[in-house]
Formats: sequence, C-alpha cells, structure tokens
Amino acid sequence: MVKNYEVIVIGAGQAGLAAGYFLKQKGLSFQLLDEGSAVGETWRSRYDSLKLFTPRASSQLPGLPMKGAPDGFPGKDEVADYLAHYADIHELPVKLNARVTRLTSEGTGFSIVTGEEEYKARQVMITTGPFRKPFIPAVSEQLSTGVVQLHSSEYKNPSQLHEGAVLVAGGGNSGAQIALELAESGREVHLAVSRKLRFAPLQIMNRSVFWWLDRCGVLNAPADSLIGRTVRRRPDPVFVPELKRAIRNGTVRLRPRVTGQRGGTIQFADHTELEARNIVWATGFRPDYAWLNVPVALDKEGNPLHERGISPVGGLYYLGLPWLRSRNSALLGGVGADARYVVDCLTNFTYPIK
Repeated sequence: MVKNYEVIVIGAGQAGLAAGYFLKQKGLSFQLLDEGSAVGETWRSRYDSLKLFTPRASSQLPGLPMKGAPDGFPGKDEVADYLAHYADIHELPVKLNARVTRLTSEGTGFSIVTGEEEYKARQVMITTGPFRKPFIPAVSEQLSTGVVQLHSSEYKNPSQLHEGAVLVAGGGNSGAQIALELAESGREVHLAVSRKLRFAPLQIMNRSVFWWLDRCGVLNAPADSLIGRTVRRRPDPVFVPELKRAIRNGTVRLRPRVTGQRGGTIQFADHTELEARNIVWATGFRPDYAWLNVPVALDKEGNPLHERGISPVGGLYYLGLPWLRSRNSALLGGVGADARYVVDCLTNFTYPIK
C-alpha cells in the first residue's frame, strides 16, 4: 500500500530531526525515513574516543538544551543519546530500517521507495548529509593482506590493530584524534598529511573558539559573502591541540601524503618509505546519491545542486550539507537555523499551474 504525506524527510540524523521539529510546528503531515536501526546510530558507531570540538552550548538542536556543563565537549554516545531523546520528546515520526532505494519525480510530487514500502509526497527533504561513501585510495588494494586496513568509519579503538607501527592517513580532525589516541596507547604512530597542519585552540580566554567566531560574524556569514568566500578558501583547522605537542615531542611522526607502495611498504611524496602493519584511512567520504533518479538534482560530479538548500527541482530540498548557507551549516548547533529557513521556503512553495 502506498503511503501519502505532504513531506517526506530522508534521513533522521540531526538535520532530519531539526527539519521534523519545524515541520511539526507548521502542522504538515510528514514522515522521516532512516536506514538505521535506532536514532543516533551513525554517531554511536563512530570511534570510541570521538569528542566534538564544539561545546554542548553550541551543539544542540532547537527546542531541547543538551544536558551537562555548557562549556564541556560531548562524546559520540552522548550525542547519540541526545538525538534519540530529541526524537522522543518531540514525538517525531521516524521510520527506522527504511533505506531509500529510489526517489523519482512524478508530476507535482515524488515517489520514494524503500525495501518494503512506497511513499508519495508533494515535497521531499534530503538530510542524509555528505558522509555517505567512505573513500580509500587505490593503493590500499596493492598492500599485503597481512596489513590491517580500516577506514576511519570502521575504526573503533586500538584493540582492532596488530602490534607494531600504525600509519594514519589524513590530516583532518578525525585523523588527528585517532593518531593522538593511538600514540597515547603506546603505539609508534605516523600521520600522513597532504598539507601543512593548521592548528586552532578549542578555547580562547575560557570561551569556545566558536563563541568568538559567532561574535565576530564569521560563523554565520553567508557562503557567498566576502567573509564566507575567504573562510572557504582556507582548509579547516585541526582542533586537537594535544596533537601539536605530540608531534613536537616525536610521539607522532609527520609524513607527507601517500603516493604508492613497493614490496608491501608505503611510499610517501618525499620518497621515504614505511613498513606499517596497520593503516587507518582517515581520507574522508564521497557523495552517494545513486538512489536519486531526479533530473537536474545533481551536478556532473554527483553533488547536490542547490542554493541555500533549495534545489532547482521544484519541491526538493537539502539539509545537513557543509556550507549550505554558512560555516555553521556543518556543525550540530548550526543545522537548526538552516532547517527553519528551508522549512519556511517549503511551506511557501507552490507548483506552477500548467
């Protein structure tokens, strides 16, 4: 049986839940579809030591404060519990174990198919975010089967690895946190990066650096503004100050980017080599919208086409993407403002009369 709603929200992470909060305020009939078996599952499945670099006061959704010290930094399980509680307390209609396999446009609406059911909706919000398909360099396929290789999305803790040296490839915040954890566990750790690391403090004068960025107008500056364009040109800083000290004292050894392998050893851009029994690929993700069969919804690289979350396809919207409207769009505490804006646009949308 086909189920009909005014709005279908694909994804029940923080973006989808924030969208649901505002859709409920508007009195619209809607359903959130999520492939997970529990709300917050994506967060709970990340590596054990993961902590946000935004404090609780800057990591909450509209309508529910995050419990605990406002200036403290929540761990991944705390975030997962918070999201599950958010869905419960606001009584949001979340359908779990509902992976969308096909989304198509049909006249003045859409058809959404999961493994078991079909839904019809006048409008659709895609809130699955950019972190869908783990990216691992092709060189990984040439390494010995005796080398433990994990993507950062699979890594949980040091117990998964063999004894011996570990290479962490990737200089983002996930790679930085994982490299530091491994070094603190007594491992020989090498961190391969493609650019010079730019460190930033978590706090300045007992205030979160994001509090200062907000007060200075940086955090919410529009993506196309002078401030927004300037920030976008710069790589994200690393908010793991302890790693900087570990590099200085040699606990973590910096390497340039990985270029290949020879005889089972990893080769780097400076022509040095390393024989590592363990590799954690903190090399990011690629978009995966194979299920989105709507013309003009994606660009040639498979990325969503949109302007501040509004697709050129009438009735289709996005949330939870980096720089959807500002730097704050990528942060847990920033998605609420984006959700309010997109839901307002959704509410005011009417299909052209044919």
